[in-house]
Amino acid sequence: MDKTFSILTLGCKVNQYESEAMSELFEKEGYRQVENEDFSDVYIVNTCTVTNLSDRKSRQFIRRAKRQNPDSVVAVVGCYSQVSPDEVKNIEGVDVVIGTTDRNKIVGLVEEAKNGEKFNIVRDLKDVREFHNTTNFDSNNRTRAYMKVQDGCNRFCTYCIIPYARGPIRSREIEDAVEEARALASSGFKEIILTGIHIGSFGKDKGEKRLIDLIEAIAEVEGIERIRLSSVEPNIIDEDFMKRAVKTGKLCDHFHLSLQSGSNNILKAMNRHYTREEYIEKTKIIRKYMPMAGLTTDIIVGFPGETEEDFNDSVSIVEEVGFSKVHVFKYSKRKNTPAAKMENQVDGNIKKERSEKLIHVEEMYQKKFKEKNMNMPKSVLFEERHDDEFYGYTTNYIRVKAKSSLDITNEIKNVEILDTEEIAHCKILD
Repeated sequence: MDKTFSILTLGCKVNQYESEAMSELFEKEGYRQVENEDFSDVYIVNTCTVTNLSDRKSRQFIRRAKRQNPDSVVAVVGCYSQVSPDEVKNIEGVDVVIGTTDRNKIVGLVEEAKNGEKFNIVRDLKDVREFHNTTNFDSNNRTRAYMKVQDGCNRFCTYCIIPYARGPIRSREIEDAVEEARALASSGFKEIILTGIHIGSFGKDKGEKRLIDLIEAIAEVEGIERIRLSSVEPNIIDEDFMKRAVKTGKLCDHFHLSLQSGSNNILKAMNRHYTREEYIEKTKIIRKYMPMAGLTTDIIVGFPGETEEDFNDSVSIVEEVGFSKVHVFKYSKRKNTPAAKMENQVDGNIKKERSEKLIHVEEMYQKKFKEKNMNMPKSVLFEERHDDEFYGYTTNYIRVKAKSSLDITNEIKNVEILDTEEIAHCKILD
């Protein structure tokens, strides 16, 4: 008898990785995956809780799943479940509640829930110290693979609920990550993106090994030609890190270096662990070793107490660093965080105005970065094909497209960038 399941994933790349791992578990037990909108025997909602809006979206999808098949089993997992397990289990139609650990138990619990039982196995994360392995060895016909190497966060930024949803830092064993890298290489993947909740803290719970040691170990795997980092904080960047990174010959010259604000006043209020000046110094170290590095970041506008001067500090740091991309977010209250209780909340219209201004500045510098990269050879891993056009990213994370009469999917080619379009046109050189 055909058994079907559907997974809807909200939130970050870590959630996407973990959803793929859960999909593998179901497929190994004879289930067939269907689209989220389809009739299914089992619906899994992998939730996000980074904002109050994320919680609301999670609840909407949970209720929609039960409407699609009233006889289905609905399992809710992830960050929203972890932070608000009682709230989730009381939503009509929810059969299984799992937090951010123990996902490997999901198939067994779903099978038992078919008999009418309900389960809530969310546990307190305070004493959790083990990294829960969710290895993905199967290929989904992609050229870039995400690899989760770390979980948890000890930072407790004042606007963020994630340390409560994910618990303390836990790092994957390097040998285990290398084993997955070998399996991914044998499946044809050429690029690995190392991801986690706070990958800059990798190894701090284990001993002396750090993120650069992991990068070096994966770089030794034959067939893996590129290693890319997801978001990192500036504290990991120093001369030793960059020297060793360049020596691998495989770490991409792209850093998503978390910022959040260009104002020292706001950085302190956010409980970030660096100053504006320290951040700028880290970007100079990166460009000393990787002159054409793409530097991307996130900036929150309208954080409580942000003055016009504070906001202008954020604008000026975008200009000084010359980011290749800035993700601009308007501050949104997240209940149960210190920032939500702060005085001097910024008016919504001011947030909107500041967001629009910063986006305009960001777009100018994004264009300037592409202009700098024109008329020089750039290496691209082509990932997708639409008719005779192929799409991919340069090592420094410029999205490009090129025409080819040959199938160049999953091939690395040298190209010349021809314009500054959102997806830049390029000419293949080899």
